[in-house]
Amino acid sequence: MANFYDKSLEELHDLLVSKEITAVELIQETFDRINETESAIDSFITLNEEKALAMAKAIDEKGITEENILAGIPIGIKDNIVTKDLLTTAASKMLYNFEPIYDATVMEKVYQSDMIAVGKLNMDEFAMGGSTENSYFKETKNAWDQTKVPGGSSGGSAAAVASGQIPLSLGSDTGGSIRQPAAFNGIVGMKPTYGRVSRFGLIAFGSSLDQIGPLTRSVKDNALALNAISGFDPKDSTSSGSSVPDFTANLGDDIKGMKIALPKEYLDKGVNAEVKDAVLKAADTFRSLGATVEEVSLPHSKHGVAVYYIIASSEASSNLQRFDGIRYGYRSENAATLEDVYVNTRSEGFGDEVKRRIMLGTFSLSAGYFDAYFKKAAQVRTLIREDFKKVFADYDLIIGPTTPTVAYGIGEKIDDPVTMYTSDILTIPVNLAGLPGMSIPCGFSNDLPVGLQLIGNHFAEDTMYKAAYSFEQVTDFHAKKPEILKGANK
Repeated sequence: MANFYDKSLEELHDLLVSKEITAVELIQETFDRINETESAIDSFITLNEEKALAMAKAIDEKGITEENILAGIPIGIKDNIVTKDLLTTAASKMLYNFEPIYDATVMEKVYQSDMIAVGKLNMDEFAMGGSTENSYFKETKNAWDQTKVPGGSSGGSAAAVASGQIPLSLGSDTGGSIRQPAAFNGIVGMKPTYGRVSRFGLIAFGSSLDQIGPLTRSVKDNALALNAISGFDPKDSTSSGSSVPDFTANLGDDIKGMKIALPKEYLDKGVNAEVKDAVLKAADTFRSLGATVEEVSLPHSKHGVAVYYIIASSEASSNLQRFDGIRYGYRSENAATLEDVYVNTRSEGFGDEVKRRIMLGTFSLSAGYFDAYFKKAAQVRTLIREDFKKVFADYDLIIGPTTPTVAYGIGEKIDDPVTMYTSDILTIPVNLAGLPGMSIPCGFSNDLPVGLQLIGNHFAEDTMYKAAYSFEQVTDFHAKKPEILKGANK
């Protein structure tokens, strides 16, 4: 079969509808490609080969219609999304043997679209980290330079797409975990509005912040994927009943007259000069397309990291109480009493970063410190939300860098958690405000991709896709390929 590794979802769909390829052939080629590149990238924890091929065979027998655009398309799933009868570890020793008895709602939507889950992707343990170095199982590598981190926590989801193992993946984003790895790997990553996609079956980290979203190599592919997974879910009380538009409907419309804000705080000290230059050039590109780009201020965004690590850690300390070795997952063999089971299981089952955040969150919620930490953080979170609200009263979109730097070396920051935390300073405010944010490629620095972050108002993903698509049509950053993908040409 001709090279499919860098084809769009529509191109793959046309090949499937015209029967130039079958779904079985596409899935088999996908596993061949994964086997060929996995030793270099290390993006998968679990492969689903037997079931995926059986599903592809059933789809071939049913037939793929022109209307069912995602039928037969291989997709990778971040390993904190629950999949029935398929190992779901959250990249933790604590869940090393956990096979769920139900599917997350987003997986039901994947299967309703006849997409085929080929495996579970590596991540930072329980989504806590920005480099995928906190996984219990392996260190995933950046698709562009295997000595660099892929970002995190959805590092496996991003590297697998960027290296051509799969055309589409799902990740989750609590403080930037879709956008940051998308930026580091030069692909498109969307964190939808909080409530746009059901969280039922997503292993909870920070319940008021978590959101599932797609990672792809192009804006249109991303919009097609979000179409499939969005919508109200009665099993998730935070799921939104807002209507779901066709996110591809306005792609190609001009953006003349669109008002775009560029926060001065997003280009402040700490942002690499070449990253800043790429973003300013992107602003000029939007101006050349007829949009207005003006400087604004988000004055409380500088407090975002401190607020986030109190709120997210507090929610994590509560959510992770369920992992006690009693019902499922890892249980310590070094236990003589019930208390030993709890203490030793959690001490041995969780990694250092998870334990650090559980302790930080428990402290923030404890009597005597609640007002000083958690309550204060919640108040500042409101100020951050108000900052965004004021900007969106006058503007359609906000742009800025996704990350202060490009991908850094494996091992470079893992022993310095505070420096690692501050790397998320440009993505965290979006989660605190519940807004949609996406990253698209906008340049290169030291031969590594630079990500442009687009932030929309609540449920304005269609505006973001329209602007991102317009940018993509007049630039070629998305078309550049890492060496590992160039080598895939047959």
